[in-house]
Amino acid sequence: MTLRCLFVDFNSYFASVEQQDDPSLRGRPVGVVPVMAESTCCIAASVEAKRFGVRTGTLVREARELCPDLVVVPARPARYVELHHAALAALEENFPENDVHVGSIDEMACDLVGSRRQRERAVALASAVKASLREHVGGWIRCSVGIGPNRFLAKTASDMQKPDGLVVLEQDALPQALFGLELQDLCGIGPAMHGRLLAHGIHTVEQLCQSPAHRLRHVWGGIEGERFHARLHGTELPEAPTRRASIGHSHVLAPEFRSTAGADAVLKKLLQKAAMRLREAELLAGLMQVKVNYVGEEPWEAAVEFDHDDDSRLLMRLLTRLLAQRRDRRPVLAVGVSLHRLVARGQASGLLFGQADHAEAQALNGVVDRINRKYGLNKIYFGGAQDALAAAPMRISFNRIPEAGLEQEADKNELWLQRLNQAKVLAEAAHRRREAGGH
Repeated sequence: MTLRCLFVDFNSYFASVEQQDDPSLRGRPVGVVPVMAESTCCIAASVEAKRFGVRTGTLVREARELCPDLVVVPARPARYVELHHAALAALEENFPENDVHVGSIDEMACDLVGSRRQRERAVALASAVKASLREHVGGWIRCSVGIGPNRFLAKTASDMQKPDGLVVLEQDALPQALFGLELQDLCGIGPAMHGRLLAHGIHTVEQLCQSPAHRLRHVWGGIEGERFHARLHGTELPEAPTRRASIGHSHVLAPEFRSTAGADAVLKKLLQKAAMRLREAELLAGLMQVKVNYVGEEPWEAAVEFDHDDDSRLLMRLLTRLLAQRRDRRPVLAVGVSLHRLVARGQASGLLFGQADHAEAQALNGVVDRINRKYGLNKIYFGGAQDALAAAPMRISFNRIPEAGLEQEADKNELWLQRLNQAKVLAEAAHRRREAGGH
């Protein structure tokens, strides 16, 4: 069976971008954080930091214990998106545009067609890709390349040699070439599935590979087990259609926003971002969930169902009602809001009452969205989020690349507002001093 996919996985991408842009960080352990606070966690760690055991999700204070020389830097999502597009352009120098598929901000799969499926041509192409990336993105942003008979195995190969690796998995070497891996090294086997495999007596990748398809169907509880078996043995299957299950945002709060008022303001900003994305995707939501995390304590969660809608004013009213149920005043660590029960706009039944109000809401939301797209997020916003406009900037999820232009403009607006707020605080402090001094 021929090779069909070349998979590019950027090594420690966020931290590598920081090292590329700041030569003083090169060769040093670096942790990237969403906010500069000891109570937050690393969202990325450099290759050097990983050698000390620092990983994504490691608390900053724990990371410093593991690696006393760790350099902690704030995340710059807009820059990561900018270089992602530069990397994509570099790949498209070597592949037709339609043959490059973005999996996430640091993963891209490239189709191999024709003579490129031969090992020698595929390996030469991998070298050309690495050279293009060094030229257009930078020599410090390295990638591991995996080549295999399907995307699943090419991705697996890209994880087998890091950093800056190149591994080819050919059909003739399967499945023995996988036997040295752990079960959780395979994409699709998380903690829950790992537990199910162990419960069915499958403890190694060798045992997994030797299990017949019908047994894996039983383990997985459906056809996905047979699909996993086929991919594991080199078969290329069409990607199953996916349907978005939710739209939402979460944010680890900076210390100045860990009060009840600060957390509520951030949640209202996050909800407005989610509502705008909902409308951009031509979707309506029918359920809202809110989550508030505390340090070392159980989180507070609440949800509300409603008739399918995308109106920011309606969603803000529902959020306000939910937040009224949270009466505690404990310091908050992180917040999140998500919209569920999504349906395409055309699939929802029309409103029986209030058509005029609904048309007015659509028109208002449309104007707000157009202005924010043109001039930057939060140029116009609904009340309640004002105190958090400088909080919760762009975040990058696993499979969604934000619009850098919109977010960069938003950053400029937020910086201006932050400076304005700082000036306001200083003026108020000076006023209090004058009053205290009797002047």
